[in-house]
Parts: sequence; structure tokens; C-alpha cells
Amino acid sequence: MMLATTQVQDVDQFLKIFSTKGAEKRQQHGSKGSLVFRDPNDAGRVWVIFDWDEAGFKNFATDPSVMPILKEAGHKDKPQIAALAGKYGA
Repeated sequence: MMLATTQVQDVDQFLKIFSTKGAEKRQQHGSKGSLVFRDPNDAGRVWVIFDWDEAGFKNFATDPSVMPILKEAGHKDKPQIAALAGKYGA
């Protein structure tokens, strides 16, 4: 599992591309799915939890066909991956 955040120009446009072209490309690189959250304090920020391993994500991030998809989705900058601080029961 991975957590990422990014700033987007328009959340609806982002979701349209994320759920279609982006999903197809992520699946090609081993992603098993995702959950998208809107930031309650920033209308242009989304948070995404990916069911994805680090190797698959790295392959996705270096795929030259990904950048045009990110641009079409309206990313203002590159998505940032949050560092895992710990894993706890209950």
C-alpha cells in the first residue's frame, strides 16, 4: 500500500482521467486499485491510497507515456509519496 498526494487544477477533470486513462496505465504496472480522497482543507488537493508495490510504482513513474496522462489530468506538480511511519494493529 502507498499513500500519495498531489495538487490538481480541477478535481473533476483529475477524477475523469485518473479513473480511465490513468487506471489503465497503473494496471499495466501492477496497481491493484486505489482510493481517492479530497482534502477537506484544500479544494485543489487529493490524497490517494494505492494497492501497489514499490517496484511497480517506480516502473510507472519512469514510463515516458505517463507524463502526458498526468498533464491531461491537471496535475500542478509531481505526486508526492508519503513515507510510511509505522504499522500498528487495531
